[in-house]
Amino acid sequence: MERVILHCDMNSFYASVEALYHPELAGKPLAVGGNPEKRHGIILAKNQPAKIAGVKTGETLAQAINKCPGLVVLKPDYGKYLRFSRLARKIYNRYSDQVESFGLDEAWIDVTNSDKQFGKGFEIAKAISNAVYEELGVTLSIGVSWNKIFAKFGSDYKKPNAITEINKKNYQQIIWRQEAGDLLYVGRSTQCKLNKHGIFTIGDLALANRDFLKFTLGKMGLVLWDFANGLDQSPVKPFDETYNGNERVIKSIGNSVTTARDLENRRDVNLIVCLLAESVAMRLRETGCFSQTVAIHVRDTSLKSISRQQKLQKPTDLTREIYQAAMAIFDANYVFGPAIRSIGVRVEKLLPNTIPVQLDLFNHEKDRLKQGQLDQAVDDLRRRFGNHSVRRAITIDDPLGALDAKKDHVIHPIGYF
Repeated sequence: MERVILHCDMNSFYASVEALYHPELAGKPLAVGGNPEKRHGIILAKNQPAKIAGVKTGETLAQAINKCPGLVVLKPDYGKYLRFSRLARKIYNRYSDQVESFGLDEAWIDVTNSDKQFGKGFEIAKAISNAVYEELGVTLSIGVSWNKIFAKFGSDYKKPNAITEINKKNYQQIIWRQEAGDLLYVGRSTQCKLNKHGIFTIGDLALANRDFLKFTLGKMGLVLWDFANGLDQSPVKPFDETYNGNERVIKSIGNSVTTARDLENRRDVNLIVCLLAESVAMRLRETGCFSQTVAIHVRDTSLKSISRQQKLQKPTDLTREIYQAAMAIFDANYVFGPAIRSIGVRVEKLLPNTIPVQLDLFNHEKDRLKQGQLDQAVDDLRRRFGNHSVRRAITIDDPLGALDAKKDHVIHPIGYF
């Protein structure tokens, strides 16, 4: 039986939710972004009037306001967005128990076995779209296909409030004609490499020589060839919504921040990485997980960025070990040129913290045990009295230390690989 996969994407999610709480802004250009005074200045989402005015997700507030002087910018309220994300998933679960989140606003749904009760894929998509709009007040774009990659493409193909079915009869006409960069996981760097070799469209990629793609892009070249040809067989991976009363994160936990001022030296970076590592480690402990890998992402004022990761010697949820690993990655991979504008810390390859961990006779296990107990005590104090109730000394004198990384920033679940 051929699979039927939906990909649901809530249109302009943050901005749409905020519009429900601010009916007085109806018809006005609206964006959700940072604080201009603190220079947390990146557009996270925008409504249709702002989009028509040329405002783009990811650009700075200054750029957006220059294009659209009447733009209303609201600070993000992740509590609202988490609530709407959960409510949407409950609607999806009416039609299938196989629902995989891809961020707060997107999800894949496998409805292969739902046809007898709810009809064909397009009919289910229409029912979900109507239910989300009537019950939550936001619109969806939905892609319908036989695999996750083409379903995702379909939800991006027409916006807002549209349903696009991509099947084996029309996928070459719809998908192969589009730029290679429109395919999931073909980023800017990969697109440039492909373009240099005359591969400009998804169809060019689909017809390219597999050995050449492997030589040029490594194993990812073969993955992208499969994607372009509709050969993706990855399942929709359902997961429990909660774990010990907390939101379960599928594959990683991380925080990133655009700082109130540029980071000009290692001391500045050390302070922010410390704050982010504390937030990430606390979330890791809340989910009942250990991490096997630490990763960082750095973007400078020219908007160039790097991402690097490192496997840990043993699974951990200790703040100190995550912080030390993040700084080691930074020191080994970053050379200061332009000042740094934003930085992120992420832990990956999560395992339940109930798994046995091999003890190391020469690695001061007693010290690690004491460190874990100290982390738990600090967590308890911060839950009771706020995240600033216990602070590290290095955060006190610098205004950057006022950042509440855990409260102010949420990184979405990551769901594909």
